[in-house]
Amino acid sequence: MANDLPSIEDLLSNEDEGDSPKVRLKAKMEDIELKHKEEMVKREAEEKGVPYINLIGFAMGPEALKTIPLEEVKQEKVVCFLLLEGNARFGAVNPEREEAKRVIERVGNTYHVKTDVYAISEHSLAQAIKIYEHLPKEREAVKGIDITDEELSRFTSNINNLSDFNAFLKNVSTTDLVTLLIAAGVKLRASDIHLEPRENKFIVRFRIDGVLHDITDLNDEQARLINSRLKLLSGLKLNVTNRPQDGRFTIYLPKDRIDVRASSLPTDFGETLTLRLLMASIANLKLEDLGLNAESLKVLEKQLKKPAGMIISTGPTGSGKTTTLYAIMNRLNSEEAKIITIEDPIEYRLPSISQSQVDPKRDYTFAKGLKSLVRQDPDILMVGEIRDGETTEIAIQAALTGHLLLTTLHTNDAPSAPARLLSLGAKPALLAPALNIIIGQRLVRRLCENCKKETTLSSEEKEAVEKLIATWPKEAKIKPPSPEKIKFYSAPGCDKCQNFGYWGRVGIFEFILADDDLKNAIISGNSAEHQIRELAKKEGLLTMAHDGLMKVTEGITSVEEVIKAVG
Repeated sequence: MANDLPSIEDLLSNEDEGDSPKVRLKAKMEDIELKHKEEMVKREAEEKGVPYINLIGFAMGPEALKTIPLEEVKQEKVVCFLLLEGNARFGAVNPEREEAKRVIERVGNTYHVKTDVYAISEHSLAQAIKIYEHLPKEREAVKGIDITDEELSRFTSNINNLSDFNAFLKNVSTTDLVTLLIAAGVKLRASDIHLEPRENKFIVRFRIDGVLHDITDLNDEQARLINSRLKLLSGLKLNVTNRPQDGRFTIYLPKDRIDVRASSLPTDFGETLTLRLLMASIANLKLEDLGLNAESLKVLEKQLKKPAGMIISTGPTGSGKTTTLYAIMNRLNSEEAKIITIEDPIEYRLPSISQSQVDPKRDYTFAKGLKSLVRQDPDILMVGEIRDGETTEIAIQAALTGHLLLTTLHTNDAPSAPARLLSLGAKPALLAPALNIIIGQRLVRRLCENCKKETTLSSEEKEAVEKLIATWPKEAKIKPPSPEKIKFYSAPGCDKCQNFGYWGRVGIFEFILADDDLKNAIISGNSAEHQIRELAKKEGLLTMAHDGLMKVTEGITSVEEVIKAVG
């Protein structure tokens, strides 16, 4: 090694006129030391089987660098030096460090790309940091004024019903209109706030427990002000009124967070705006909170212990399918399991779970996203919805190759799911072994406990109850209620429930297990909805209507609600 060292004469050769021999000597010695350190890093990387790269002189683009904030680059000593379509390359001083791995995984999930990691020296990292410091500063887009908890509290503490809201509306200043609107939505448990222009008026409507209610009318000035400020808060363009827009903003509370999704749409009489209020605490929902009876909960928990296969939640829009999957993920979430999702959109953020969102503008679809997710070595995958043939095929393959796959499907009930998947292009011989369990569900309103009282049924309701008891499967583990012992309840309404008679919602469910009989039916082509239903009845299927009747007998909901939900 000593023979490779340059002589003093070599170090001082090719000198520039303005440099002293001492300065030139120091510079060349530093250069030799850097080369020696690079060689050491390269050798160590080779010994560990990690690729190495020297970033000195490498053209690092701003798009790649901006994927990781500068402060995080300095702290975790990892940098993204190349960002291509479908691939990102990272340099890390210590590629095996867990913190660096987490940063790389996050960027990969956020940008939906495959990640490659290289070992780099401290000198390469310093070079990247120098480039960072010369990147042009971007101005952060103004998204309006934050709505604080203190502002909300001024109204929520005094709003107990719709009358209180309308009284405030008459006296509140124009600058407080939006705060009052959202405060009322939060206090009155609205899941959505609708602002709808009509021919001669502007209506505010709240969706409470799944039902829309007209709340109040606004004058032209109030409507203009609310619409403009909500668009500003949501990051929507104020001057765009002739095409749909989507945005969001967040309200941080001391013990919770409200994510507000905004959607604008041009109509004949002006722009309509809808706000969806998503309480972050709902993300912590447990399986026991969904309304599953003890037998159904036991069946589902057994299926969750399987390492692979498909768990499908079915139902129309707004039936609670995604909420069920979130509760399942909360049950499965642990240090030993890697869970990744692809959603449209991400409704709730779950701790320790990697979540990604469909982005049509970047051609990131459910199908393409699912392909990327599988390459991330997950144990459990959640696909927000299966809606096309390519996603169907990839999802089935994932379930057959050692992954537990959770997803939703738009069908009216559980027996319709196999036929729907086959119509999307699923191969019977692959679909059958991939299935674990199909869940059908709806949401019904809970009777208000404050004003609930015993009641008698109408002739139509009585006939519906008798029919359900008569069709109760003999093979079902849960026995039907005795007609003479059933008590029925209704709620006339009170101040606590805003005179609606209901407070909150609960799920009603039906489960179809993918046993050998079901798998054989799919493979042999006997998978029409009525064929699957008949087969499930022989296995003791309790339908959503039967589950609803059980909740009626427990005083949780009314016969009217069950009939409305499932007919």
